[in-house]
Amino acid sequence: MRDTYLKKQARWLSEGQIDRRQFIKTAIAAGLAVPSALTLATDVLAATPKKGGKLRYGSSYGSTTDALDPGTAENGMSQAINYARGNHLTEIGNDGKLIPELAQALEPSNGAKTWVFDLRKGVEFHNGKSLTADDVIATFNYHRDENSKSAAKGLLGSIKEIKKDGDSRVIFELESGDADFPYIASDYHIMILPSVDGVIEDANSAVGTGGYIIESYEAGVRTLMKRNPNYFKEGRAHFDEVELITLADTTARQNAIMNGDVDLIDNVDPKTVALLGRVPTLEILKTTGTQHYTFPMRVNSAPFDNYDLRMALKFAIKRQELVDKILLGHGEAGNDVPINASMPYFNTELPVHEFDAEKAAEHYKKSGHSGAIQLSVSDAAFPGAVDAAQLIAASAKEAGIEIELVREPSDGYWSNVWNKKPWCACYWNGRPTQDWMYKSAYTNDTEWNDTAWKTGESADRFNELVVMARSETDDDKRKDQYWEAQKLLQDDGGVIVGMWASFIHAHSKELTHDENVAANLQADGAKFAERWWFA
Repeated sequence: MRDTYLKKQARWLSEGQIDRRQFIKTAIAAGLAVPSALTLATDVLAATPKKGGKLRYGSSYGSTTDALDPGTAENGMSQAINYARGNHLTEIGNDGKLIPELAQALEPSNGAKTWVFDLRKGVEFHNGKSLTADDVIATFNYHRDENSKSAAKGLLGSIKEIKKDGDSRVIFELESGDADFPYIASDYHIMILPSVDGVIEDANSAVGTGGYIIESYEAGVRTLMKRNPNYFKEGRAHFDEVELITLADTTARQNAIMNGDVDLIDNVDPKTVALLGRVPTLEILKTTGTQHYTFPMRVNSAPFDNYDLRMALKFAIKRQELVDKILLGHGEAGNDVPINASMPYFNTELPVHEFDAEKAAEHYKKSGHSGAIQLSVSDAAFPGAVDAAQLIAASAKEAGIEIELVREPSDGYWSNVWNKKPWCACYWNGRPTQDWMYKSAYTNDTEWNDTAWKTGESADRFNELVVMARSETDDDKRKDQYWEAQKLLQDDGGVIVGMWASFIHAHSKELTHDENVAANLQADGAKFAERWWFA
């Protein structure tokens, strides 16, 4: 009885119907001791979102080659910008569940080959234009156009037709059933843009529907935003201003948060977690999800076009050593598939790729290769990437394989090295479903297939299985298809998944958030700008 009464009083306090003094009086009257009443009042108010203040985010991501075009977004800074200034048909909530965003309702039919999205009414773009079905159709068509260079193009290949039924209903007709299609609609590339006469005239426009309006943008340096006074979401976008700053250097990021120059940083070096945790003004936030660190080998480039050489390298890595020394235990060893036990249909019977000098040497001899193998690396890929590459070179040497490290500049790494150089370091935040992960980086129609594993008997079968599983409604059959796909990818594919890493952040204790914090991307699913507030 007392708990119910106190919960009601706490709700009134959080809603501003009573003040702190009134709450404390009622709590004491209900039987709480004075210290307990004071603590409870403080906790309730801290958990109550408040408007105001300027949030400063120091990010390891960002490059001077970035652009506002959502289709070209390729790093965590672009994700943060897109989710702050724009919205999508759906979103991954901070509890990890899919929820409608610009759509208010969605409904499948015809075996999930048809999806109907009903749009929210009254949503406006920053330029005052009202959101309509034409904007949604034009946005999706921009990404799926025949000449599109959008990273989302491969995700949308199953769309056969998009049509509208009035201004507030969009109907997607797919080539085959896809139970996971609403997840794709939340992808950070597919931010709904304003259309003109049914087309997207300027994909680099700063205009969106999001909680913040871009005031200034300097790629790879700094983005300043102000709160959108007409934002359609209740209880979101609390800050007056948001400043996003690229701090690629780990030490610079650490110093910035310790000195109070920023309020939040991502990608805290595991080596400094204990140090930052001792700072009385800071809080360490760790979330565990689908982030993984990889070393993609492009199979269309020598020497990685050789199966045995790829297998030699897969057996030449001490993965647990990477977890212990690079992540300091904040993660787990990878096994050369971008799927882990947190995702549906994870293959629990895959052979374990762990260090085996004899197997590595045997495959290397069969490959016929000799001489050094170059590995391009920079800490822009992930914190500790250079150290990880050095550990890989050392363990490979035990198997008679020489690896030459090529230190690449951090700026421009994602434009000039990743997806271009034959072997490099990389990170992936992962995706909530297998189909989405595969369509992002492994199927033969995506721009981001950074291993170029697109042809050959195994790759062909893999792509066939992904398509089959997408529309399969029988759970056992779908499991078998995904299990076989993982086995093919692990064995023949070009990816080395070295480790699964937790997201580690540090933030000011004055900055707070909901109890649930999303782990699908860094910083609360990259939605911290609209979800967090100052206590």
